[in-house]
Amino acid sequence: MAIRDHSLDQPILESAKREFLSKGFEKASLKEICEAVNVTTGAVYKRYRGKEELFAAVVADTVADLEEVIRQKSSLDMETASDEELIKAWEMDEAYMMWWFRFLYDRYDGFVLLLKYAEGTRYSDFQHDWVEKMTEATYKFYEEGYRRRLCTVFVTRGEMHILLTAFWATIYEPFIHGYQLEQLENHCKLVCNLFNWYQTLGFLVKD
Repeated sequence: MAIRDHSLDQPILESAKREFLSKGFEKASLKEICEAVNVTTGAVYKRYRGKEELFAAVVADTVADLEEVIRQKSSLDMETASDEELIKAWEMDEAYMMWWFRFLYDRYDGFVLLLKYAEGTRYSDFQHDWVEKMTEATYKFYEEGYRRRLCTVFVTRGEMHILLTAFWATIYEPFIHGYQLEQLENHCKLVCNLFNWYQTLGFLVKD
């Protein structure tokens, strides 16, 4: 049985990432990806069924990390959650928002590939799909808070999706436009001033 040379795995992924970031998925050349690291296209096809699977491999760690955030956010049992936990879920200070920006900054290339260069792959609708997942996870907190009369403004799930679409646009756009960490820190302050979930949803807490 032939033993696969795993030493080629990472160079192929790094070359693919550079090509996808430079040209996007649809215009990226498998031939040029291979030539950049002196391997044959056959070496790629031994590892991936095609260019789309190669793209998925490049962004796999970023996708897994994002999915883990969703999993953790969805793990709280609404029935046993305290009022304080439900209220705190909507707190959005600079420390919280900067956590998100640093988290995504540490996964910069993968996140930008998903946002800008995924057309033609299973991640073509990543921006919408991510908001949909966040809506699914977040609306449960709102529903339970509203049921307990911790907040007073009635918001449908569709309206929540629209609000979160606007919110996540303020996170997507800096990465789409190539912001670096210092710029993200300044942008973070603007986002926090723009969104006040306690006020929007009518939570009965002091700002």
